[in-house]
Amino acid sequence: MSIGAGVVLFVIGAILAFAVNVQLDWINLDLIGYILMGAGVVVFIIGLILLMRRRSSDTVTRTAVDPAAGERVTRQTTRSTDDVV
Repeated sequence: MSIGAGVVLFVIGAILAFAVNVQLDWINLDLIGYILMGAGVVVFIIGLILLMRRRSSDTVTRTAVDPAAGERVTRQTTRSTDDVV
């Protein structure tokens, strides 16, 4: 969601900075466009970082022999980085 929001902010900023040729006394649309483009890049990068952080995970497989029953017990644990406190 944040990647899409970053792209939208960048596109709106580029439209304001490069495509709109309106001069207003009380606001500079070029500056607003550049600010929105910068914010879009920042939001896009934060979205990528959060996406990469969410996808990393640890998988641990343990095999042991149960002494009482004499059988092999396999335990598999999957943990993502969001589970770590």
